[in-house]
Amino acid sequence: MVSICFYFQVHQPFRLGKYSLFDIGKNPSYFDDSKNREVFDKIAKKCYLPMNNLLLDLIHQHKDKFRFTFSFSGTAMEQFEKYSPDILQSFKNLVDTGNVEILGETYYHSLAWLYSKKEFKEQIKMHSDKVKKLFGVKPSVFRNTELIYNNEIAKFAEDLGYKAVLAEGWDNILGWRSPNFIYRPKGCSRIKLMLKNYKLSDDVAFRFSDKGWAEYPLNAEKYSQWINANNGNGNVVNLFMDYETFGEHQWEDTGIFNFMRMLPDELLKNNDNGFLAISDAVKKYSCVGEVDVPHLLSWADVERDISAWTGNRMQQSAMKRLYDMEAAVKRCGSKELLESWRKLTTSDHFYYMCTKWFADGDVHKYFNPYDNPYDCFIIFMNVLNDLNARIEHCRGRKSIKNLFGLLNKTKY
Repeated sequence: MVSICFYFQVHQPFRLGKYSLFDIGKNPSYFDDSKNREVFDKIAKKCYLPMNNLLLDLIHQHKDKFRFTFSFSGTAMEQFEKYSPDILQSFKNLVDTGNVEILGETYYHSLAWLYSKKEFKEQIKMHSDKVKKLFGVKPSVFRNTELIYNNEIAKFAEDLGYKAVLAEGWDNILGWRSPNFIYRPKGCSRIKLMLKNYKLSDDVAFRFSDKGWAEYPLNAEKYSQWINANNGNGNVVNLFMDYETFGEHQWEDTGIFNFMRMLPDELLKNNDNGFLAISDAVKKYSCVGEVDVPHLLSWADVERDISAWTGNRMQQSAMKRLYDMEAAVKRCGSKELLESWRKLTTSDHFYYMCTKWFADGDVHKYFNPYDNPYDCFIIFMNVLNDLNARIEHCRGRKSIKNLFGLLNKTKY
């Protein structure tokens, strides 16, 4: 028997505007609301609305036999509220069926784990609270930004009470073993590890419309046969992908929606198959062994490391400068400054600074607002310079306020 576990990542960042050197000290508005709204409306029309309607139809058609999992970044949830309550309601309708699970993650889709465990923990709590507020559920499974993972992250998630954590089922860490089983992370005693079947996931996410691919065109019947081949050689087939795969990365005219509409019927023809949300599979199956991931692993590019965000000096410099400001911005006590700073922790900003070439790069260029990575770096550093000046101003005002307070208490 094999259980198919779909997990869809829903994320959109708050993109920066064309913030120039001449804006520093004069313009406290960093983010391009017009561009963010434009991108959101485009994705809503091409992906969110049609795919949400399709998934709801499939749930009504197959009842509890069709279950799956979402992960929403906090910035995506904010954009649902800000730009389209109807989109938010359509996601709520899916969750309200009881067939849809929501994962926990960092609120700002950040790389905080690499630089600040305190901020990492705070963003996880913020995210859990937001999910509870909007959807009425509490996440029990954790995924880090871009599936960045190692043993230490698994232990951190276990200590926070999560029942499972997600990672890339990369050959280099699995060796001869299959990603189609549930494992125990090294150093943990309770939490389980769910690994992405990257080959079958990427067949849909990246290769579906590639006419140069030997398996093109891919239909539901053929794909079901590939999944069926895992019966007897695994318990789960974890299909993890960006939600924008449907309608944006793979346009409607590629047949991607028809493919997804037919897939449950094809898979459920085999009585040994079933669909489960991630936590369902965690409850159902035991760990078959331990997986040791001492170094950082992600689901990005051909190397599956973190170099797409930290691989060059621009990224490293920008990241260090940003997190060096953490303590000061939090001491200010300004909700507005802290929110701006946290929006800058979103991983997309550093991805846009990437200068390396990698196999899935074209997908990530869809929503890149910059002509080149150097423009991104310059704008980002201009914003940091202004934010730092505002922090210093805030600290100066607090110092003066404290001084007057001290003078008022002093007896002469």
